Amino acid sequence: MDARVCRLYGQNDIRIETAPVAEPGPGEVLLALAAGGICGSDLHYYQDGGFGPIRVREPIILGHEASGTVVAVGAGVSGVAEGDRVAINPSRTCGTCSFCQEGLPIHCLSMRFNGSAMRMPHEQGLFRDRMVVDAVQCVKVAGGVSLAEAACAEPLAVCLHARNQAGDLAGKRVLVTGAGPIGALCAAAAAEAGAAEVVVTDLQDFTLGVATQMGATHTINVATEADALEPYAENKGSFDVAFECSAAAPAIKSAITCLRPRGRLVQVGVSGDVPIPLNMLVGKEIAYHGTQRFAGEFAEAVALIGNGRIKVAPIITGTFPLEQAVEAFNTAGDRRGAVKVQIAFSGD
Repeated sequence: MDARVCRLYGQNDIRIETAPVAEPGPGEVLLALAAGGICGSDLHYYQDGGFGPIRVREPIILGHEASGTVVAVGAGVSGVAEGDRVAINPSRTCGTCSFCQEGLPIHCLSMRFNGSAMRMPHEQGLFRDRMVVDAVQCVKVAGGVSLAEAACAEPLAVCLHARNQAGDLAGKRVLVTGAGPIGALCAAAAAEAGAAEVVVTDLQDFTLGVATQMGATHTINVATEADALEPYAENKGSFDVAFECSAAAPAIKSAITCLRPRGRLVQVGVSGDVPIPLNMLVGKEIAYHGTQRFAGEFAEAVALIGNGRIKVAPIITGTFPLEQAVEAFNTAGDRRGAVKVQIAFSGD
């Protein structure tokens, strides 16, 4: 059996090809993929050939946000069965290294993550219409949830892990800088946790409109309303927590400026080296906390989507069939009219 795959050969060089698919072995399942979301890292691979020191050095199948239906199971598989609709956790830890043994699987020294060029050979991704995965990667999706929505579990899990770094948000004032998929989902996660106010900033009205649908109580276009944040900076700042999702130096500065003393800044966005206003960070005793990926939050994300506590549909702003993958990537790269763009494989 062959599968169609979305394979990247280098910068701006995506090809739709076929590749053989094996039968599922012990502990494995064969999936018919339904939907896959284009992430910022996928865009960096496509547009720039990589990001930072991580470069595409061999052809790689992209994608780490996906869902599908189980069509066959290997020996010894329990927990999922043929016909189950599932979200796919792209993380596979070794379970034996020092960090795994310490209960820190996110920092696994031998982490395998679908669609990542960090390792050589590259870890192949999920953008294909058939593939075999470990059964433990599959989390069943509730009835009534589309597989397009289920494919949003991975980015939501990132935001839930970020939320876990922020402490109790009930009744708190929250700032989110950047209204891409992660910013919009951070706003939703904060609202679901009971935040009293969720202010989201960005450079595009379109993405801010989606953030409003996701739980933002107020939005600010910092490109056209540069002074709109000033009231939040008065009297040493207003926000208890900020989720910085842009990795842009001006946004980091505005977050620190608008946080109240002993507020917490959770850095979600990633970039190269950027300047940070250290005097203000120190003077206001701001807690600056990094966050990456997720662990147990993946199953939590699937559950929150399933029970409707977090509605992810508003972030899905475009869907393209696999054969139009290049158009999908080009659309995803234009934030004037896109938040989360997905590739459709075999339907829901």
